[in-house]
Amino acid sequence: MTGAIHHFIEQYGLLAVFLGCVAEGESAAILGGFFAHQQVFVLWHAFLAAALGAFVGDTFFFTLGRSFADHPYVVRLRKRPGFRRAYRLLNTHPNIFVLSNRYIYGMRLVGGIAAGLSRVTVQRFIVLNALSSVIWAVLFSTIGYVFGLGAERIIGQALAHHERLLVALAIGLTVAVLAWFVGRHVARKERAKES
Repeated sequence: MTGAIHHFIEQYGLLAVFLGCVAEGESAAILGGFFAHQQVFVLWHAFLAAALGAFVGDTFFFTLGRSFADHPYVVRLRKRPGFRRAYRLLNTHPNIFVLSNRYIYGMRLVGGIAAGLSRVTVQRFIVLNALSSVIWAVLFSTIGYVFGLGAERIIGQALAHHERLLVALAIGLTVAVLAWFVGRHVARKERAKES
């Protein structure tokens, strides 16, 4: 069973990292780095999959804001907590906002829509988004790689396949739970500020 799962991760792991990073996926980038440490795939491939996923995701949200501003989905997103603040920050410090938006949990979607609705040009957004995507991917994939190094030291030099999978699942679950708690806390604070 674990051999089949390991083979599945080797075959489709980079695609999963890419798709996870298209969504709000720090945990996908971290898992990509972890599996690269475990030599399931090459580290620079994990960097590339994470960077491309992050770039495509943010460009998609930007395009939604730019091209579909009156669509009911975009109008509903504009009512989410933090949108007004993101839009204000974007118009006062556009370069810093586009570069740092992905690092603020829960703001990536709202920030991308806000950027699309702002005066930021498409070319400027693409350049800043590409730079931010690469830095973000290297940072979070490296965190996963370092987690792999730490896990190897704790468990031993020869991690068995099923132990690798269990450690990866534990890392992914831990990151997802922490991100959920942080996101709830930030959203609660934003709702309180806007009230």
